[in-house]
Amino acid sequence: MVHNGGAYSWFFNTSQWNPSEHEFSFLLSVLPQHEQSAITRFVRVDDRKRALISRLLQYGLVHQVLGIPFEDIIINRTLEGKPYLENVVIDSELPNFNFNVSHHGDYVAIASDSVHVVGVDIVSHVIPERETALEFVQNFSSYLTCLEWGKIMEAGTSDEILGEFYRYWCLKEAFIKAIGAGLGYGLERIEFHHTNWTNIYCHIDGHKSEEWKFWLSKLGESHWVSVARGHPRFTVENYRKTLHLAKVEESAYHSNVQIPTNFIPQTIEQLLPVCLRVSYQILSDKIS
Repeated sequence: MVHNGGAYSWFFNTSQWNPSEHEFSFLLSVLPQHEQSAITRFVRVDDRKRALISRLLQYGLVHQVLGIPFEDIIINRTLEGKPYLENVVIDSELPNFNFNVSHHGDYVAIASDSVHVVGVDIVSHVIPERETALEFVQNFSSYLTCLEWGKIMEAGTSDEILGEFYRYWCLKEAFIKAIGAGLGYGLERIEFHHTNWTNIYCHIDGHKSEEWKFWLSKLGESHWVSVARGHPRFTVENYRKTLHLAKVEESAYHSNVQIPTNFIPQTIEQLLPVCLRVSYQILSDKIS
């Protein structure tokens, strides 16, 4: 069991992983039946891969941080779709352990924290096929503030406009996921400020928030990943009920909010319990 303050940031590149049918079935079998059903309902192979890795990241992280065996881990979702750990964790060092996952394009990522609520989002720099970059971005104009829209329009070329939009969108999604809100939350209520995409902070309903920290970094050549960490008091009711410590003392909150967020790549073996790694390796060696 490894604490590390409960704060982790991991990612997995699914484009570089092509499991055999036997490998996939083996990995599927280490998860609860309801998770297996949720994964196999997808038709496309890429969707199944992302869904499987998403679950393995969640179960692997909980197992490594809290020491709970895979078969005993209970992960549920709120009505808004926010994943949370159902298991009661009595640990003074990890009073509010929570995590969030995201996948888009080639990558799946997870971030966790033990005091702040955390949200993570990945966006792939996809170039629209049936409309111009400007037409594509205009579809989301109602979710952007005037300042954000101006920054996007001033970015330069069509590709630069797309990139600027994706970065703003990535941050907004991370915030929404951190508080456990659904699609009904007005994204235009959050306005992001930055210095060349560093020292990022936000205004909520027009007021600068000192209780949120954001990080934005590149994954590969064409993906962005963002992490939002903030005070539990901002969470929506359904998610707040799942937290063990919704009221965090200011001293504890501010002492931990500067946690660095460097995403660490993971392998399949690293995500599995030690007792299963040898079996998986033997299976992989036989197939290769």
